[in-house]
Amino acid sequence: MTTLPVLSAVARVADVQRVTAETQIRVRVDLDGSGRSRLDTGIGFFDHMLDQIARHGLIDLDVECRGDLHIDGHHTVEDVGIALGQAVAQAVGDKRGIRRYGHAYVPLDEALSRVVVDFSGRPGLHMDVRFTAAMIGQFDTQLVHEFFQGFVNHAGVTLHIDNLKGHNAHHQCETIFKAFARALRAALERDPRLGDVVPSTKGSL
Repeated sequence: MTTLPVLSAVARVADVQRVTAETQIRVRVDLDGSGRSRLDTGIGFFDHMLDQIARHGLIDLDVECRGDLHIDGHHTVEDVGIALGQAVAQAVGDKRGIRRYGHAYVPLDEALSRVVVDFSGRPGLHMDVRFTAAMIGQFDTQLVHEFFQGFVNHAGVTLHIDNLKGHNAHHQCETIFKAFARALRAALERDPRLGDVVPSTKGSL
């Protein structure tokens, strides 16, 4: 009889606080959650996108941010990306037993996006998105890049984001965040065949 390798039962949770002159942020993640979220960044559409990460990534996610929104949303969005990256890196630990790679295609009406992620330990963002509008509600679409740049730099992942089709900026953005969530879920999933082995020929990531 063949027995499967033993998977670690360590909880994959993290609680990160980031305080600067521009933002005060607390992010809590549970990578093995049910998709529950509590979000308060002061930017409604951004909260909506963070909710997509939780719901479609099956990550429990709490984000509270007090930022200098009287200036604009830049510091809030970028710094939440940084804190989320730090929390995910902390929660995933040495990456033993994870699938490491994840990808997803997500449509929403006329829009279609593809996201591919590798928990490689090497930060890299490659993003090809041409939004059809500068603003979605109070959210500046330029800040999507800043969010993901902050995330990859601190989570230590390689991330490719491509919006393949789309005329409605809301749809474009939502497909990106949903595809990111599903790619993240796939990459972070524990592989029962792998056990507690690090998914790299180098032996570490």
